Amino acid sequence: MTSAPTVQPKFLPSRHDLGLVAVGFSGGQTKAGVDAAPMALIEAGLIQQLEEDLDFKVTYDGQVHSYTDIMPKEDPDYRGMKKPRTVSAVTRALSEQVYEHAKSGKFVLTLGGDHSIAIGTVAGTAKAARERLGKEIAVIWVDAHADINTPETSESGNIHGMPVAFLTGLATEKNEDMFGWIQDNQRINVKKLVYIGLRDIDRGEKKILKEHGIKAFSMHDIDKHGIGRVMDMALGWIGSDTPIHLSFDVDAIDPMWAPSTGTPVRGGLTLREGDFIAECVAETGSLIALDLVEVNPSLDVKGASDTVRAGCSIVRCALGDTLL
Repeated sequence: MTSAPTVQPKFLPSRHDLGLVAVGFSGGQTKAGVDAAPMALIEAGLIQQLEEDLDFKVTYDGQVHSYTDIMPKEDPDYRGMKKPRTVSAVTRALSEQVYEHAKSGKFVLTLGGDHSIAIGTVAGTAKAARERLGKEIAVIWVDAHADINTPETSESGNIHGMPVAFLTGLATEKNEDMFGWIQDNQRINVKKLVYIGLRDIDRGEKKILKEHGIKAFSMHDIDKHGIGRVMDMALGWIGSDTPIHLSFDVDAIDPMWAPSTGTPVRGGLTLREGDFIAECVAETGSLIALDLVEVNPSLDVKGASDTVRAGCSIVRCALGDTLL
């Protein structure tokens, strides 16, 4: 049995108001099925748990958005990117949805979808926080992968490996229908970005992380210091006066616990370490938005329920659920 959280939010007018956006989008990568994740999470009782156990008033339009009506009929590769116009159109629409919730002071929970959707979620949160609070946000990116390839450094061309590059301005594009819509007030500062759980990083990404002095805690750091010390360092880097957007890719969790995901990498976080990260961020009172992405119920059917359960647990912990 869980009970309502006691931490008062620093950057939200009410602890109870939550806007939920369900995004059934898989176009940032090549494996079908990740678009089914929001419904799987909702059918597992997530909204009910948030309302009944954690005392949230959830605003949800009852839809899993697939955005098929705004997708272009033709979408050839550009700068090596696959489906650039599709991903751009979807993330632009999503950024508006997230912005509408965030500007009214609601906590925003987005259920994906692949991790390319974070271009939209973070852009929406960043813009709303600048307008409503006059503050830049910090982003904690929990993931096996850095997702900071530029179109030129990416080996695959899949845009779910590029969102952080577009959000930080390390990758830019003038064409409005290919991420040229992203304005400065929707971007984040590389100094306010923290990675946790990295273990599968492309060569080009390693160079980018080093060159820009980006704060990144790999699995090596977690093995060396323990997750408690890593969270102290991560949150210390961000500071206590900065609103936080937590973008959590379920592949950060070891596939032993969360096998149903598109790019599983062994040697990851335990289930408890994943929950602990979310609990620590919740304890700060600074969290204003959360993405949960890359759950793919179709990929490991036997492990799908475990992965969905892991996802629900991460969301609950980030929203203030505690063990005692």
